[in-house]
Amino acid sequence: MNKKTRVVIVGAGFGGLQAAQSLAEAEVEVLLINRDNYHTFVPLLYQVATAGLSPDLIAIPIRNLLRRSPNTRFLQAEVKEIDFAAQLVQTSEGTISYDFLILATGSRAQFFGIPGAADYAFPLRTLSDAVSLRNQIMHCFEKAETELDGAKRKQLLTIAIVGGGATGVELAGALVELVLDSLQKDYPRLNPHEVNLILLQSGERLLAEFSQSLGKYTYRRLRKLGVQVMLNSKVCQVTGDGVRLQDDTWLSAATVIWSVGLAGAIPTSSPTPAQAQKGKIRVLPSLQVSEYPEVFAIGDLAHIDHNKKPLSGVAPEALQEGVFVARNIQRKLRGKELKPFSYFNKGRLAIIGCYSGVGKIGFFQLTGFLPWFMWLAVHLVYLPDWRNRLLILLSWLHAYIVGDRSVRLILSKH
Repeated sequence: MNKKTRVVIVGAGFGGLQAAQSLAEAEVEVLLINRDNYHTFVPLLYQVATAGLSPDLIAIPIRNLLRRSPNTRFLQAEVKEIDFAAQLVQTSEGTISYDFLILATGSRAQFFGIPGAADYAFPLRTLSDAVSLRNQIMHCFEKAETELDGAKRKQLLTIAIVGGGATGVELAGALVELVLDSLQKDYPRLNPHEVNLILLQSGERLLAEFSQSLGKYTYRRLRKLGVQVMLNSKVCQVTGDGVRLQDDTWLSAATVIWSVGLAGAIPTSSPTPAQAQKGKIRVLPSLQVSEYPEVFAIGDLAHIDHNKKPLSGVAPEALQEGVFVARNIQRKLRGKELKPFSYFNKGRLAIIGCYSGVGKIGFFQLTGFLPWFMWLAVHLVYLPDWRNRLLILLSWLHAYIVGDRSVRLILSKH
């Protein structure tokens, strides 16, 4: 009996999970490795951090999602090192050989060597990051309720968001909703106008991945919602008491959120594959790692050009790459030539909050309620589990009809 070809996938994000599911009917043995036993729906992390959704609603057990993939096994383990020459993956549960390897380990926060950023700023890349940030925000509200010192109270109620991309904008809008919906009801001694939300962007406009007009609309909308938007403001230091800008401006803030600077989360390997900017792996048009044709890299980990610009690493890109790599592996097994990857851009949406958003679909630019509603609908569709879709929809209906964010919990770390 011939031994089946083994495909090992490291990482169960959008790309890795999609690759595993796309190989469900192939004549291969698939092993999916992930440090957690659940898939995190990353686009909704900010809603967990701002008390809009419960953490379990955006975490889906991986084994649930693989029930229709009889040729796939799941291993919960930490990848220690990859030996590309020997085609071995060393994990916390043992050493595994592979015939093909798909690297889909995503990204990590990048702090650019800014003093104090890694120690005091709150990143938002994992479920535990989101819960920690929610704990911090709610804890500051609790302390501010009883704080008599005006300066200290102001600091507790100041939140600085570093980064004016989609995540920073989403967070700013969601925090406005949290303050308007829940603060007055829960903390009668706090005035919502005391809460100071600051959005810091190093560039000259918000949402650089969108057109200039959409960036200006976002700026105006956030300002109207009460967010202090500071453009051309580069952070040079972060402490437990606030942030310092390059022009020596000091902003006192008890909470600093880091929503800028992502780098590829490359596993320890020997030798290290060639890298492009932001610590991403250089890949061929077929998404193979240039030095090792049996290894593919996808998602945030891979540097992939589209129309002479690198892809930004959003979920639709990773999903298409997962399907594509699975097909290319099957083509290689049949002795056929591998195809180059081509990303089909269906459009881009970003949510601002308070019933507004922006988007670009084809030649059409959208602002206001329609892209806001489309963003919610698209992300419901992308959720890989029906139970989670239903419960998230109900949570959203409750939040927008009743006007309350119900998951205002401070959870113990123990």
